[in-house]
Amino acid sequence: MERFAAIDFETANGYRSSVCSVGVAIVEDGKIVDSLYSLIRPSPNFYTAWTTAIHHLTHADTREAPDFPTVWAAIDPHLEGIPLIAHNSPFDEGCLKAVFSRYALPYPNYKFYCTCRLARKFYPTLENHKLNTVSAHCGYDLTRHHHALADAEACAQIAIRMMQEKGVNSLQELLK
Repeated sequence: MERFAAIDFETANGYRSSVCSVGVAIVEDGKIVDSLYSLIRPSPNFYTAWTTAIHHLTHADTREAPDFPTVWAAIDPHLEGIPLIAHNSPFDEGCLKAVFSRYALPYPNYKFYCTCRLARKFYPTLENHKLNTVSAHCGYDLTRHHHALADAEACAQIAIRMMQEKGVNSLQELLK
């Protein structure tokens, strides 16, 4: 089975560049073999009540956290040459592009796949296709929903399950 990374961002406010945490789960041969998590000092650096209500992170949690370029310098080597998957990838890919732009960094054109879109295709009868619903359907207990690493691990498990069910070895083959 192909090597890939599931990724999830949490944001501090309505700006997609305001990533305040990131979780990455590296999958190889159908198993999570590595994971990375970091708090990030957001930019712009303020929190809204509604984002804090979702993920429970505040300015106090990220006041001393590294900025995005520092965090990404540690994550990027793990992602070289592998596709990324996220649940609702337009949000997470949008965050990544926005924060790269915010720091005037050249965007590496990562290849993204979306477990939410795939879940709509594979599990059309679910009541909804939110991460916690699809996770439960796939047998994964997402007890720390909206923690970036827990969400990335759930996304990875969903993708693994779909690949096993379809009998394919790559994310690209799931789209067929």
